[in-house]
Amino acid sequence: MKRRHFLKSAITLPLVINGMKISTISAFNSFNTLNDSDRVLVLIQLNGGNDGLNSVIPLNQYDKLANLRSNVIIPENLIIPIGDNNAFHPSMQGMANLFTNGKMNIVQDVGYPNQNRSHFRSIDIWNSGSSANDFETTGWVGRYLDSIHADYPNGYPNSDCPDPLAINIGYAVHETCQGISSNFSTALVDPDNLSNIIESEPGSIDLNTCYGSELDFVRQSISQNNAYSGSVSTASNLGNNLANYPDEDLAQQLKIVARLISGGLQTSIYTVNIGGFDTHAGQVSNGNPENGVHANLLQTLSDAIAAFQSDLEQLGVDQRVLGMTYSEFGRQIKSNNSLGTDHGTAAPLFVFGSCVNAGIVGNNYEIPDVVPDQAGVPMQHDFRSVYGSILMDWFDVEESQVQDLLFPEFQHINIVQACTVDTDNPKLITPIQSYNFPNPFKNWTTIHFTSTGGWYKISIFDTLGHEIKVVSNQNFPSGDHQIKVDLSAFPSGMYHYRIISRDAQETKNLQKIN
Repeated sequence: MKRRHFLKSAITLPLVINGMKISTISAFNSFNTLNDSDRVLVLIQLNGGNDGLNSVIPLNQYDKLANLRSNVIIPENLIIPIGDNNAFHPSMQGMANLFTNGKMNIVQDVGYPNQNRSHFRSIDIWNSGSSANDFETTGWVGRYLDSIHADYPNGYPNSDCPDPLAINIGYAVHETCQGISSNFSTALVDPDNLSNIIESEPGSIDLNTCYGSELDFVRQSISQNNAYSGSVSTASNLGNNLANYPDEDLAQQLKIVARLISGGLQTSIYTVNIGGFDTHAGQVSNGNPENGVHANLLQTLSDAIAAFQSDLEQLGVDQRVLGMTYSEFGRQIKSNNSLGTDHGTAAPLFVFGSCVNAGIVGNNYEIPDVVPDQAGVPMQHDFRSVYGSILMDWFDVEESQVQDLLFPEFQHINIVQACTVDTDNPKLITPIQSYNFPNPFKNWTTIHFTSTGGWYKISIFDTLGHEIKVVSNQNFPSGDHQIKVDLSAFPSGMYHYRIISRDAQETKNLQKIN
């Protein structure tokens, strides 16, 4: 049985101590050990579901978008071109500069099969790295850290790991860092205002009982908290900031992260967040779509990332740090009547740093002439492939273990390229050359594609992001292939087919008619 399937029924008891929440569950030792690394990953959570179509605007689809979301689309003369086919929102000048200077990678249309449009469930899926149908009790970062630090929290901190393994800038630990026996993150609000918690003795309580065991775990956690507070305070005192940060909450969170990294803290994972992206109404100002709530959020995000990257470079630690944004879903293709957009499917994901493979991974979605109500942008790239590619290329995790930590259909994406990463044989996820005919069709169509040999999966999705049919999931020899797709049992309307292999993918439209 895989490690991730243990403790499905474990009960987590939150305990907040000095701004740090401790999760108390039974201890369990994990399996193998991975290579240690001094590299840092910073995760920026965009709470609410970011509108990707107004963040990275597909220029070759602009005319169609102008008709479908006329009340929210940004005027074409105001957007910031990045390449021939895409542009940033005018509020994202800082991120545009990073892209131009080779410090940003954009992964197009990131999501997962069977998209859930509930905020709570979808962000749980993103944080756990699970499928839409599985309910994990651990986070994807927590499982990764479990594989390295099997005994945690017993014996931590120690001489090899004197500092917190992960830090969330906020009042609670972060779900993505939940391991099997404990949460690996430490909640931190102000590194200059830390105080030790009084440690007490258990007295006459029998530590071999259930109550005594849990009490002893809490006592160990308090002791660990006090030790970590000391190392965080030391790093904060030794650290520095050389860039000017905006007086915004996200920027100030990243400022703390840069300071701790420069101060020598050996923490490998930091999580920060910014809320407000659930823009059902008032996403733009009436008559001035370049302004409004979404514009303010994107400027806050862009300016904070730009200041953070500048600080890391001036501090000389930029080649140790990789940053990534994520949000629970994108927004629908059509805007609503409230100057906003509703819950959708996939959206672009941003990875930044001095060691990224700069550019855009994936193609712009070809918007059909007729877009059904509630339709979202279909998924090109599974978010777990983004996670796994970072684990492989940033933290030196073997591909086989990535498949175990995340999912067997993992595809490597060449997100990291510079620094000391081997780039002799870079791997890019590029479109598979495919088409279907007839299209439109009544009951069936045939997908034509060219195989380079190996595993291919072909699935049919509806416009809500649900995988409604797996057409093929097998190995194919090299050469041209034709797969007949029977959709006679499904109603007429728009669909998508997604064909993937280990190193390539493509998503295209299908239209079934009466």
